[in-house]
Amino acid sequence: MSKRDYYEVLGVAKDASERDIKKAYKRLAMKYHPDRTAGDKEKEEKFKEIQEAHEILMNENKRAAYDRYGHAGVDPNRGAAGAGAADFGDIFGDVFGDIFGGGRGGGRQRARQGADLRYNLELTLEEAVRGKDVEIKVPTLVGCETCDGSGAKKGSSPKTCPTCHGNGQVQMRQGFFAVQQTCPTCSGKGTIISDPCRSCHGQGRVEKTKTLSVKVPAGVDTGDRIRLSGEGEAGENGAPSGDLYVQVHVREHDIFVRDGNNLYCEVPLSFTKAALGGEIEVPTLDGQVKLKIPTETQTGKMFRLRGKGVKSVRSGAVGDLMCKVAVETPVNLTAKQKELLEEFESSMGKDSAKYRPKEKGFFDNVKKFFDDLTS
Repeated sequence: MSKRDYYEVLGVAKDASERDIKKAYKRLAMKYHPDRTAGDKEKEEKFKEIQEAHEILMNENKRAAYDRYGHAGVDPNRGAAGAGAADFGDIFGDVFGDIFGGGRGGGRQRARQGADLRYNLELTLEEAVRGKDVEIKVPTLVGCETCDGSGAKKGSSPKTCPTCHGNGQVQMRQGFFAVQQTCPTCSGKGTIISDPCRSCHGQGRVEKTKTLSVKVPAGVDTGDRIRLSGEGEAGENGAPSGDLYVQVHVREHDIFVRDGNNLYCEVPLSFTKAALGGEIEVPTLDGQVKLKIPTETQTGKMFRLRGKGVKSVRSGAVGDLMCKVAVETPVNLTAKQKELLEEFESSMGKDSAKYRPKEKGFFDNVKKFFDDLTS
């Protein structure tokens, strides 16, 4: 099973700072830590994946190798040098194929498919929730239009290599042994370009910044990828192009925090409204809605507004908006207001504890705690 992209695992952009990576790791580690997941094997594996991504991306050298070569660049069984060219099996096959005239890579080299590319796309929460069409500019290698990707000057074409006669390899005899190796004249391609194209200098590809239209579906979140088939680098000598992966990163919002399909926000609540109850207006992505506050509401109380969250990009299910109230203590009071509050406090008399049940319960527990210590 192939490993997921480390940046995708932590939900950060490729250019994320160490601080962003630490922040993302702490949030995910708390969510998936084995102590909190009660033996859930799937979440334990997720935790291991998060730890591995954090270890690599927080190490400057390992991160540089990963950015250049991918997972192969940080695999201790391979190493970055092997990742940049071929795996051990390919090297083994090349060496012994050259010596004994065969192996897996005998004959002309196949034209290589173009490399896949990644583009980091930043969206606001509103854009991610509603979806949008965006234009992006991607620097890449495209097939040369002048020579149609052949590398040869217009009106000419690559010629069969006279050294290897199109085979891409030559054979040298040394006594009883025949040593087969890559043709030094055509570098294994089987053809040579005697009159190269002036636009691409015989490469068949040129650098170009492409402008592409990307349809971002509604409900995407940080870590989601949009694949544009064939929009990566052009392949060599007319080989297929790679793909372009648009990596989504949603910026932090001033009001809402997203968790899956649910949205969370903290709503300030006045002291009197919390005590007496009433209605307040709370924000949603579709505008203000009224929320009924019952009497004697305590700070931290969570209210659920069903269907006011995010519509899933995969299942179509709509999440909820979770509003957590925070009761505000009045500030900047006038002398008259302070007098009224003191009068209010006095009006509760000796039975004030019954008006503050949490306070009474807290101090009862404190008393029991110290009694247990001294007993």
